[in-house]
Amino acid sequence: QVQLVESGGGLVQAGGSLRLSCAASGRTDSISAMAWFRQAPGKEREFVSAVNWRSGITYHADSVKGRFTISRDNAKNTVYLQMNSLQPEDTAVYHCAARPGVLRTSATLWDYWGQGTQVTVSA
Repeated sequence: QVQLVESGGGLVQAGGSLRLSCAASGRTDSISAMAWFRQAPGKEREFVSAVNWRSGITYHADSVKGRFTISRDNAKNTVYLQMNSLQPEDTAVYHCAARPGVLRTSATLWDYWGQGTQVTVSA
């Protein structure tokens, strides 16, 4: 099993920045990819960004490309999401996810999830 714990959410004004962190523990040697998803009230869970754990190759959704950056620190078993130029439409609960296979954009294909951290962007 893999346990994921997110941190770093909060309230920020439009145009501001936040950095989310996700620390993995347990069977971290089984992880091949980690990702961030978000879910706004009344909406489905949406893919944001992912990183291949070994190669560091990243992939971002078009809606955040150029504003958000995912990165990982293998030594700390931690993945980060740097979010810049935040907009009210970025308001959501942000969840960290991990899986043993290659990265995927469908939430149903990820095996492990954190509890989530709230990000609220005011206009």
